[in-house]
Amino acid sequence: MFRRHNRKLLFLVLALVAVIIFPLAALAMTYQVQPGDSLWQIARRFGTSIDIIKNNNNLSGDTIYPGQKLYIPDGVPANAPDYSSLKKQIEDFLATQAGTYGVYFKDLISGQSFGINADMPLPAASTVKLPTVLFINHLVAQGNLDWQQKLTYNSTTDYQGGSGILQFSVKDGDRLTLRTLTTLAITTSDNIAYNMLRNFVGKESVAAFMRSLGGQTVFPNGQNLSTARDMATYVQAALDFAKVNPDGRRLLDDMANGIYNEGIPLKIPDGVTVAHKEGFIWGSPDDVGVVFGSRPFIVTVLSQGVDDPDQGFANIATITRMMYDYQENL
Repeated sequence: MFRRHNRKLLFLVLALVAVIIFPLAALAMTYQVQPGDSLWQIARRFGTSIDIIKNNNNLSGDTIYPGQKLYIPDGVPANAPDYSSLKKQIEDFLATQAGTYGVYFKDLISGQSFGINADMPLPAASTVKLPTVLFINHLVAQGNLDWQQKLTYNSTTDYQGGSGILQFSVKDGDRLTLRTLTTLAITTSDNIAYNMLRNFVGKESVAAFMRSLGGQTVFPNGQNLSTARDMATYVQAALDFAKVNPDGRRLLDDMANGIYNEGIPLKIPDGVTVAHKEGFIWGSPDDVGVVFGSRPFIVTVLSQGVDDPDQGFANIATITRMMYDYQENL
């Protein structure tokens, strides 16, 4: 029944932008305008303001067009840490490893960030479950859905093996609440739970929500691809949501208590909370999240061409530990 309201959802998604608080910071660069971009979206994505972009590009109005190149000035705050040595350390390490990695780092104190292949489209695997579950959280917070609303399992459209526990127990006609499905999609990376949620709200509605947050690589040609920068955008959006809504804190708690912890948390000391969402398809171990050390930071790592998944997740853990040590030494 909900699918008949997908068009309405697309309009509701646009209103969600208003609750996003803290933009991603970025280094000075030239950005090529994409279809559907606005100055507001670009300013938010790169941690600057509309006026700064207009002044640095001699724009008299707010009109921009696809293909136009805009200079995005550096918004580095005074006395901000210099992360060039950390970036080089990670680059040198990855140069010794097989496969291709996209990495994004953001210091949550200064807003400073850097990326390595950060805008390269790579398989998102199950990390895509994070923005989907965040979308459901927003709809509940707006009063458009209720956590106790139940969805009915249909094996024809919802079944998928691999991750999760529902594949061993659910049968056609079983009804599960949104609360249960979102929790399972994050904590056990349950594929059936994710499929039920995505089919319920509609993949296009999820995509529109991801774009509203600033996502640039969103299901290109229908493929589940993303970028390290985009995934950091969704992690930041989850943090922002948690600041204003108790359900957001529950989402972060689910991310901190998942059953898969081979990546970001693996080499972080005990007692340091790590909220993250792993993903894996063959050749592409991924992990995205936030490490709540004394100087918290966002880290997202996507990959492809990694034949040994254990080594791939170990590499993600090593990269994260480099970031953690650098942060703790500041």
